[in-house]
Amino acid sequence: MSILGNSVVRREDPAMLTTGATYVEDLDLPGVAAVTYVRATMAHARLLTVDVAEAREAPGVLAVVTAAELGLPDHVPDRPLNADMARPRLARDVVRFVGEPIVAIVAESLPQGVDAAELVFVDYDPLPVVVDPEEAAHGEVLLYPELGTNTAMEMANRKGDIDLSGCEVVVEARIVNQRVAPAPLEGRAAAARWVDDRLEMWVACQGAHPVRDAIVAAYGLEAEQVRVVVPDVGGGFGAKADTYPEIAALGALSKLVGRPVRWVETRSESMVGLGHGRGQIQHVRMGGTRDGRITHYDLRVLQDAGAYPAIGAVLPYMTRTMLTGTYDIAEARFSSTSVVTNTTPMVAYRGAGRPEATAAIERMVDLFATEIGMDPAEVRRRNLVADDAFPWKNGVGTEYDTGAYTTALDLALETVGYDELRSEQARRRSAGASTALGIGVSSYVEITALGHEHEFGACELRADGTVVVTTGSTPYGQGHQTSWAMLVSDRLGVPMDRIEIRHGDTDLVPFGHTTGGSRSLQISGSAVWEAAGGLAELARERAADLLEAAVDDIVFEAGGDTGSDAGAFHVAGVPARSVGWDDVAGLVSDEQPLLATVDFSAEASTFPFGSHVSVVEVDLETGAVELLRHVAVDDAGTILNPLLVAGQVHGGLAQGIAQALYEQVLYDEDGNPMTSNFADYGIPAASELPSFERVVMETPTFRNPLGAKGIGESGTIGSTPAVQNAVIDALSHLGVRHIDMPLTPERVWRAIPR
Repeated sequence: MSILGNSVVRREDPAMLTTGATYVEDLDLPGVAAVTYVRATMAHARLLTVDVAEAREAPGVLAVVTAAELGLPDHVPDRPLNADMARPRLARDVVRFVGEPIVAIVAESLPQGVDAAELVFVDYDPLPVVVDPEEAAHGEVLLYPELGTNTAMEMANRKGDIDLSGCEVVVEARIVNQRVAPAPLEGRAAAARWVDDRLEMWVACQGAHPVRDAIVAAYGLEAEQVRVVVPDVGGGFGAKADTYPEIAALGALSKLVGRPVRWVETRSESMVGLGHGRGQIQHVRMGGTRDGRITHYDLRVLQDAGAYPAIGAVLPYMTRTMLTGTYDIAEARFSSTSVVTNTTPMVAYRGAGRPEATAAIERMVDLFATEIGMDPAEVRRRNLVADDAFPWKNGVGTEYDTGAYTTALDLALETVGYDELRSEQARRRSAGASTALGIGVSSYVEITALGHEHEFGACELRADGTVVVTTGSTPYGQGHQTSWAMLVSDRLGVPMDRIEIRHGDTDLVPFGHTTGGSRSLQISGSAVWEAAGGLAELARERAADLLEAAVDDIVFEAGGDTGSDAGAFHVAGVPARSVGWDDVAGLVSDEQPLLATVDFSAEASTFPFGSHVSVVEVDLETGAVELLRHVAVDDAGTILNPLLVAGQVHGGLAQGIAQALYEQVLYDEDGNPMTSNFADYGIPAASELPSFERVVMETPTFRNPLGAKGIGESGTIGSTPAVQNAVIDALSHLGVRHIDMPLTPERVWRAIPR
């Protein structure tokens, strides 16, 4: 029996729970010095004076460095962003958000560096501040006056304005998909040292090679002059895909003091320095017929880019890609504008543009249903792309691979007992109950493994009979060590405990890409799978020598388990005489290695999908929301390890629900962060979430050999609109039509008519 498709306990966990993981902060680097950054305390100001004289004389200080002394070029954003909105590694002349680094201090110890930072005097000349993207779009306050605009990027409507005049029903809304903080348990962290003329770095990130390439570009080095190693990483959620200025500067600081340096940010630094996510204002129109058919959809996005445009400013492209969601809508339009504001720069965050698309259309479907007096689940059913229509192109030309949207919706509704809940809701309303019941539905589809992605994979048999797997992917909680070992064990018949996984080291891995966008299993996993198959083919040649037979006559049988008799080579028709991996390993030497490498390229993206139903109670007297149940049907194609999938979905659900009910990054009108720690920023505890109810569904894709789609972001994408819809549904009989997230008690209470 194949190990694939079975729940296998994560092999990563015993070490993490006993001896502990090795994070950047744990690395033993003899002579390492601590880096501390002095950060801007004003959101927008000219730097008149940066006096570091007293800090340089402080105990333990090795160096105090400003932008001029650092000597690194500004980071110029890639197209289609405005290249003139470049970001200095340390602020020079002007600061544009609270938390922007101005001075780097290298000290013998972190406490000494913190003390020295207090001695740096910065004289600011305040400038006008803009934190609201709608105000930024007006251009009255400019972050880059020489450019005459705050626009970092625009996407025009490709088809011309939409004509809603023929629609029987038209609904419109302004929807805010609020700014949130990724808040991984481990913040940003990195270390650097020079060995002769070679820079070695350890970075808590989502891909060693992209970081190496960024460092190479910043320092004008050759690729072989930079080594990047990724140790254990305490979460990323997309935000650690960027090479931040504080990380890029470490090489220069290490060279300056002639010893290794390390920087590990505090939680407060992380909340204002690690890139934020979401941050869209959406103007949406939907039109259709009174019998529930949606025919027109128009979404105009205003994207907050933060002070320096980065990948977050480009994410409306992904919102456009998934514009019409799971629905067959004939006329669809999209346009967007990304603007800079005096806030933390925006980056990719779990789902990265796709949750925003789902949130918009799922709110509009509920508004449309309310307008025509039809049950929102029925409106969805009438407009979902048919299960037999795939492959299918949506309203903007995105081709979905496989799907069964109606099946997923029906499973979710049946599991939650939808009709009974509606009856209970009606009973409470007729009785005038003070606690209202709300049922929220969402249907979603997302894109994973964006475009024609590729990844490195290799399998090598060592002389001791063990197998080394080298992968370009970088794990930071997903369970790659377990997944890749399962794939190789199944294909080769080698026990999992005899399989070693190597990753995250540019000296050991020829190339690799950012791990994100729910790409790992279908791209990196497929590379490992094919490399294992390649190793088996190479081993047949060695087995042929041992069996004194022609290669074409050799049959390999993996065995379908991990027993000692698995992985046997024999002559066709003569299974009694066979050789195993240990026999083949006896022929391996440095002169004759047995290694198979693969550069796997995906045919195209895949499109996971599903339906979620949330059930909430709302206290009409206080506005308090209690999430009673959450049912999730998430289809990510063929499932490799149900245990890992469940963990990914549960984590995604928690983050999606958190955005709906609790989380929001806030600034005052002067650009001061009001949510710079976990006392002020609302992250839910386990006690505030129900036991999630999952319904397993598998619709394999044909776009990779595993039939797998991504699962890391699906829970987040489906859950947020389901919860938001549920809260608003609880109040719909009172005339409430929309409440923006997060649905805090105060916000809900204010929406209730008195």
